[in-house]
Amino acid sequence: MYEDFFGLRERPFDLTPNPRFIYLSECHLEALSVVHYGIVGRKGITLVVGEAGTGKTTVIRTALEAIAQSTTRCVYLSNPTLTRSEFYEFLAASFGLTNEAGGSKAKFLIEFERLLQQRSKAKEVTALVIDEAQSLSLELMEEVRLLANLETVAEKLLPVVLAGQPELAEMLERQELRQLKQRVALRADLTPLALGQVAAYVAGRIRKAGGDPVQVFTRDAIMSVHRASRGIPRTISIVCDNAMLAGFAAGVKPVGSDLVEEVSRDFRLRPAGVPVASSWPPTSPSHRGHSWTSRQGEAAEPGGAPSHRQLRPGAAESSR
Repeated sequence: MYEDFFGLRERPFDLTPNPRFIYLSECHLEALSVVHYGIVGRKGITLVVGEAGTGKTTVIRTALEAIAQSTTRCVYLSNPTLTRSEFYEFLAASFGLTNEAGGSKAKFLIEFERLLQQRSKAKEVTALVIDEAQSLSLELMEEVRLLANLETVAEKLLPVVLAGQPELAEMLERQELRQLKQRVALRADLTPLALGQVAAYVAGRIRKAGGDPVQVFTRDAIMSVHRASRGIPRTISIVCDNAMLAGFAAGVKPVGSDLVEEVSRDFRLRPAGVPVASSWPPTSPSHRGHSWTSRQGEAAEPGGAPSHRQLRPGAAESSR
């Protein structure tokens, strides 16, 4: 709708988890590396934790896209609010097992372990990725633990990735889930973006959509976006998309902080008592007049295997 007005090929702030628009902050790059390594390295259970909107699904989809052409086969479950029978029916269908396996846990386990053994002998990896894992019932948590226990004497047969909101980490502190917690081999935590990272996030998306960031938002507008969103990527996208729509309707570009503030009020994003960060951008004379946007820290292009130098293996009880 506003693409031509701002000189864009496409909308830069749609809420779909498009890996092409991923912004890799330090913690996002670490999470991407951890997910990739957890799967291809057959590391048992990998945990990815972050507040709603911090980019967990995008990180997972980017990791899966990076290994899509390899011998790794991943089943992705995005809605785990299932009964135990529905869970096994889903797995049987997704892994190409028989109809009988979908209706009987015993037959499922027989067929599934045979499949995993065959793929392991062929040097192929089979993985299960569960998003929104904080919605798993305690019953399904136990089923996941038992599936993750499938192994040979040398390696895990089914690496599992659990991604969810902080409630997932809290669940793992429960006494009845202590065995599952002990099996977490890798963990990554996604945190909100700092002000400079918000600028890089916005600039990177606008460039990928074919635009010039300084022609779309002013420096003050970016600071307002950071304050309103509190560094949550999904909220950043919502604020920017609506501010650009407001700018288009008013015939104003670049979009200033006044339009961002108006959008923030409409979405009730400025609760009382939220501190205003003002440490960026620099205000010294040597920096005045510089553009707010910088290519430093912009999203790296996904696709290649992440460097193991960026991995941070650790037990589930480790904290950041």
